[in-house]
Amino acid sequence: MIADPVFYALAIPAVVLMGLAKGGFSGVGAVSMPLLALAVSPVQAAAILLPILIVQDAVSVWAFRRDWDRRILVIMIPGAAVGILGGYLLAAQVSAAAVLGVLGAISIVFAVHRLWLMRGGRVQAPASSSVVVGAAFGAVSGFTSQIAHAGGPPFQMWVLPRGLPPKTLVGTTAIFFAIINWLKVPAYAALGQFTPQNLAAVAALLPVAIASTFAGVWLVKRVQAERFYVLIYGLMIPVGAHLIWKAFAT
Repeated sequence: MIADPVFYALAIPAVVLMGLAKGGFSGVGAVSMPLLALAVSPVQAAAILLPILIVQDAVSVWAFRRDWDRRILVIMIPGAAVGILGGYLLAAQVSAAAVLGVLGAISIVFAVHRLWLMRGGRVQAPASSSVVVGAAFGAVSGFTSQIAHAGGPPFQMWVLPRGLPPKTLVGTTAIFFAIINWLKVPAYAALGQFTPQNLAAVAALLPVAIASTFAGVWLVKRVQAERFYVLIYGLMIPVGAHLIWKAFAT
């Protein structure tokens, strides 16, 4: 088991943020992997977080099991599977720091644009209903999720403009990432990262993971729809800034 207190000082807030993300506050989860990577290698950090994500997925899916959009999942999951395979095959050639930097920049631009439209009271452009566009965003989400557990922003870029009710958005997000996180398991197993030491750290962090997910579920059900979207867009800005900082610091 990992005994370094610095690891747990970073891992506990990282897991809490992931739990809040799984409960519905999607933007904050992208910070967790870079935060934990300050204590251990990025590959080890991702391997530790993956089983925790799967447990948190189960809580989130159960909580929102009646609220989800079938069409979005049918369009995006096949693309995500392709993206996960691409991330695994290209892991040796693609810098995780580069992925985080580009993702952070896109997240900030996207969030600022959406908040500007909402502030000005302008009608948002209709979300693209193209199957090809949705599958492409799914592929990008799967790829960045495989590389750095950072599939949230690409998913949100296609799904958020569709204006789903908050609970439907959270339920759809929960099912989407529950599926793709299981699809990532073989790749991490092939890397030999599910060691007794890493799994012991996972077991120590699970109570925090479950409690923070339930806290996120409780909070998101009590936030009004308009405020919910403002909050999600607002969270994407500091998350994006952190990703860019991490990319340059690596």
